[in-house]
Amino acid sequence: MDNQSFLKQEFINKINEIAINAGQKIMAIYEKDFDVYEKKDKSPLTEADLASHQYIMNELAELDAGYPILSEESAEISWQERQTWSTYWLIDPLDGTKEFIKKNGEFTVNIALIHENEPVLGVVYAPVIDTLYYATTEIGAWMQQAGYLAQIKVADRPETPVRIVGSRSHQSDAMAGYLKQFPDYKVVPMGSSLKLCVVAEGKADLYPRLGPTCEWDTAAAHAVVNAAGGRCVIFDENTNSETKDLTYNTKESLLNPYFIVKGPVINE
Repeated sequence: MDNQSFLKQEFINKINEIAINAGQKIMAIYEKDFDVYEKKDKSPLTEADLASHQYIMNELAELDAGYPILSEESAEISWQERQTWSTYWLIDPLDGTKEFIKKNGEFTVNIALIHENEPVLGVVYAPVIDTLYYATTEIGAWMQQAGYLAQIKVADRPETPVRIVGSRSHQSDAMAGYLKQFPDYKVVPMGSSLKLCVVAEGKADLYPRLGPTCEWDTAAAHAVVNAAGGRCVIFDENTNSETKDLTYNTKESLLNPYFIVKGPVINE
């Protein structure tokens, strides 16, 4: 992979534009009545998911990169085929469908480029709040909001009480058990991949995800966290310990293990 050209500002500007345009297509549906369907796994699906998916698939296919594409809405690609990929696009055309249906604004468009099992480029766009996060391993992590652009990084040290991001739509007993180690904390409720992004920009200290997610849910924001100086590490519930960094496309299942997103000062 000639990753230098694909990790430079000029290229990621194209991906940013694709994410923003996909967000506009989502908003056109968000602002009217829409139908909600149920997928095989009982998770919700809307016409906005499909409109964003089709647009992103078409736009990425027109780039000269030539990489395969794995999307939440076209995920039935065999492990036999996927394991031959060294570089590929991993997208969630509408992350936070439950938040979309609730109309609370906390949903995103996620586009990531995975190279050798690691996210090397990530774009996360939240259309309701018109906020764009993007990063590559070369240019660092950035946030653009209402015309304002700034480089972002994780917090230098945790605040007191520790600011812990929690899911707005998914809670687990494991999470409650994990939080017992902190004598003083406050929970910042958030939906979609924005949970990782608020850690990346230093507005939260920790995001424990002790519940199910898929690889497309995390990849783009994971790239942002990495470039902002944070880490996304696998959490072993049996030993109550952190292990290695989260990776992608290393097994047949597309489910992530439990993981912890943090700045470098948490639990060191």
